[in-house]
Amino acid sequence: MAGEKSKILIIGGTGYIGKHVVEASAKGGHPTFALVRESTISDRSKAQIIDHFKSLGVHIVPGDLYDHEKLVKAIKEVDVVISTVGHGQIADQVKIIAAVKEAGNIKRFFPSEFGNDVDRVHAVEPAKSAFEVKAQIRRKIEAEGIPFTYVVSNCFAGYFLPTLVQPGAFAPPPPRDKVIILGDGNPKAIFTSEADIGTYTIRAVDDPRTLNKVLYIRPPKNTHSLNELVALWEKKIGKTLEKTYVPEEKLLKDIQEAPIPVNVILSINHSVFVKGDQTNFEIEPSFGVEASELYPDVKYTTVEEYLDQFV
Repeated sequence: MAGEKSKILIIGGTGYIGKHVVEASAKGGHPTFALVRESTISDRSKAQIIDHFKSLGVHIVPGDLYDHEKLVKAIKEVDVVISTVGHGQIADQVKIIAAVKEAGNIKRFFPSEFGNDVDRVHAVEPAKSAFEVKAQIRRKIEAEGIPFTYVVSNCFAGYFLPTLVQPGAFAPPPPRDKVIILGDGNPKAIFTSEADIGTYTIRAVDDPRTLNKVLYIRPPKNTHSLNELVALWEKKIGKTLEKTYVPEEKLLKDIQEAPIPVNVILSINHSVFVKGDQTNFEIEPSFGVEASELYPDVKYTTVEEYLDQFV
């Protein structure tokens, strides 16, 4: 019947982006199921997340990618499957594809994406290989004829904004004296809060406009170059920062010499902030739609509002 909300199974729901998707699903009124590994259910560090899910009415389903029978059984209970598995399990999503195919009842599958559009990047290694694995998962979904939506959320605000994209910095507050800017600082990137990524993803679930399309999350107020981002921060703190620009050749050399995982982070930063891979193409109706245009009623957190917490 019309208006009935799809039942959603989220795989990887206790992870970084997964917990936001689970929360948005439950709050959006969808019957929500989280597939959680037995080891995670008994992991004390994850207890708070799981208790929170339960308080939202989420059904915790024990199982994982590697138990095919349990996975198929869980998938048969729902209408939509959303994968939010981490970097290390991206390739193993072939197991979800196989289970979705066997179950035969799924209206839509969202693989774990939540970054750049992997079909439209100009990345160097090691990011290049990481993006290629995601692209291979897309091709497999298409080859199997599984209905899909790919969510391209661009930069996680919570990862990039607290440090103003400073290489090697992992915690707020943003710099107040000196700042390093990759390349010339002019290519524009897009920063979306993790909660908003969850909200937009869930809004797309039952929307025919997002079927077999890429859902780009490009909120207009959240598109900024590094130079603009730094200027915004300077205005907030009433101070001019000393800027060091890292030429592309130097960055490429740093990527080659850096250990794992620094080389991965630097190569993703090169794709985003030097090559401009998030904004250097137009969204064509043949392959994509833009989330803030589809759902203008979603009040997203702007970059400016996000930075306010660190002033």
